[in-house]
Amino acid sequence: RERGLVQMNRWAFILASVIILVIPASGPVRAAEPIKLAALFNLTGDMASIDRPGLNGAQLMARRINEAGGLLGGRPLEVISIDTKTSTQAAASGARGAVTLDPVAGLGYGDTSFVMVAAPIFQDKGIPFVTSGATHPLLPRWVGDRLFMVAFGDDDQSFAIADFTHKVLKARNIAVWTDESMEFTKALSRFFIQRVEELGGRIVHQDAFRAGLTDFSPLIERLRAVKPAPEAIFVAALPAEAGLSVKQIRTAGLNQPIVSGDGFDTELVTTLPGPALAQGVYFSTHAYREDPRPEVRAFDEAYKRENKQPPNTAFAALGYDAVGLIADALTRAGSTDGQALSRALASTRGYQGVTGKISYTRPSGVPVKTVSIVGVIDGRYQVLSSWRPDQ
Repeated sequence: RERGLVQMNRWAFILASVIILVIPASGPVRAAEPIKLAALFNLTGDMASIDRPGLNGAQLMARRINEAGGLLGGRPLEVISIDTKTSTQAAASGARGAVTLDPVAGLGYGDTSFVMVAAPIFQDKGIPFVTSGATHPLLPRWVGDRLFMVAFGDDDQSFAIADFTHKVLKARNIAVWTDESMEFTKALSRFFIQRVEELGGRIVHQDAFRAGLTDFSPLIERLRAVKPAPEAIFVAALPAEAGLSVKQIRTAGLNQPIVSGDGFDTELVTTLPGPALAQGVYFSTHAYREDPRPEVRAFDEAYKRENKQPPNTAFAALGYDAVGLIADALTRAGSTDGQALSRALASTRGYQGVTGKISYTRPSGVPVKTVSIVGVIDGRYQVLSSWRPDQ
């Protein structure tokens, strides 16, 4: 009996070996190789209120593409998220690490300064980088032919809010505060001032601060002394300082309209000062809110289901559009090759995103897009008008 058991065990071992050897050859085909996208965002720190929604939007679009069957013969998109913690040093190290992961493209960021650090590292490796929210119109020139913008340029959004301030708010004497630590905010003020003066308005006061400031009282005291008193206050700031500046200006008893660009497109503008103090704040931002197009409504509903809350900033839709733009270019290129993908991105004409159509027809490489003017009315963000660069 022992000999019989030994022989049976021997045959069982041989049979198992045969099965082990045969299964890989006769089993299901290996899952398709993922298409990797390196998503660099500031998920912590002062930029998190716009960058985290941006990543949420990017991941949502990738998930919807995968549910529909993927790209290039069924390959899934894999979004590799990297938190660079609102630090340019972390942005540089994050980008250096990202390019070693064999991504077909990089994407992310809602601010120019971080793109200027990270995108050149992708450029040097021949990998396209699509910035979801950075808006400096010189970015493509500074970085190179592998840099693509989803958003409009700061010249466009500054002109839009300047036109609104002049034509709708009827402000002629305007004060300007500028965060001088960031390229985005400096550009925003420069283009705003240019347009105000073209329209015949006057900049009666200029002042400056740096990111991280928590006490605006010295600027407020200097503002009080200005004669004639400004009829509107333009504040070029990032999200953290946006909410604080509104709160302190209003608490000091200054009730003039506060106007700005898309750095104010954050819930912090209402949550920090409270809805009552945020009344009379207006900013230019990306066309998306209150848009009845089916793709906008589908995005809204999918975002709510996925994140248990509605998108509270247009930067969520920009992240969504960034992945959609890359996917569209990959499909047209028929390849994940960096040069082929870059050519396909550059030839984009009329890609229908949630934030509007994207076409790269300008020599600058900045897309021509509609700008929305949003006002805070009774604590809610409401679209008041829209503006196009050809107006």
